[in-house]
Amino acid sequence: MIGPGTTGPKAVWSAKMKGTARRLRFLGFVPVLALGTFLLAALPASAQVSYTPMPLDKGFGTLDVSPPPIPPEQIITKFAAKESQFRAALENYTYERAVRQQSFDDDNKVDGEYYEVTDISFDASGRRIERVVRAPENTLQHVTMSISDFADIEQRLPFVLTTEDLPQYDVTYIGKQRVDEIDTYVFSVKPKIIEKKKRYFDGRIWVDAQELEIVVTNGKTVPDDTRKGHEDLSLPFTTYREQIDGKNWFPVYTKGDGVLHFTGGNGYLSQDVHLRLTIRYSNYHQFKSTIKILYNGQEVKDGNQPDANAKPTPPSATPPSSTSDTPQASPK
Repeated sequence: MIGPGTTGPKAVWSAKMKGTARRLRFLGFVPVLALGTFLLAALPASAQVSYTPMPLDKGFGTLDVSPPPIPPEQIITKFAAKESQFRAALENYTYERAVRQQSFDDDNKVDGEYYEVTDISFDASGRRIERVVRAPENTLQHVTMSISDFADIEQRLPFVLTTEDLPQYDVTYIGKQRVDEIDTYVFSVKPKIIEKKKRYFDGRIWVDAQELEIVVTNGKTVPDDTRKGHEDLSLPFTTYREQIDGKNWFPVYTKGDGVLHFTGGNGYLSQDVHLRLTIRYSNYHQFKSTIKILYNGQEVKDGNQPDANAKPTPPSATPPSSTSDTPQASPK
């Protein structure tokens, strides 16, 4: 999130990033794209900017710091493997994402809002696409959405900690805690180092004690760009998951709330901005393509090749009306 006085060109675009490829789409509002984000040199995790985590909601029981019944390393290995499976499964689902970012005045009343509803689906060739289905005028006044904000929304707020990601983090067992009706193991997750042009999760995760899958994430994306006149700050957040397909826990709700302190720059005074972020993920559906493999005019089923001597079915003598060049009269 960029405060007043931050450098960056103005443009009528919403910046989205997919991996290393950046896609820009016209949406009819004017955010400022941050320059200089991700330019911090590699620093040890201890050198990160400190933050206050999101307060936990009701339903979190007392933290039990006694050792778990199985070694923590074994729990970590198992939930990370399931996270790898989940990430692969998520790539085959369509869903809707509704993002709402609000700013508040000194009387704690909403004085600006960014809202966007995006449909994440697939095209006919199976390629993942994003289509904005609703995007009212952006009325945020004190801050503007940055490239890193959009990247966090798309990639990091629905935090997934896979086997492949583990070497980047120090994962430490904290204790056991009941969350609503679920018994969980709680772990601290911190990046081992912060490499240039990369962002990480820093906080805690709650792992279902039975399924060994992440069900709650509470923390912050780091590092912030704190250079005066270039500040790009992010909120602490909590993401909740639910079991959607009977085996995987999918993100369903993210919320962030806090006061970001901008020190000013380029003639602007420092200021504190109260922001609230909510993201809702809904309408999960598994994507399935219908593909028929034909051999000699016949469909191949269950991997069995049809009889090569079988005669193919001759085409119909009368083509369907939908392919005819002659206009067809419609019945009244």
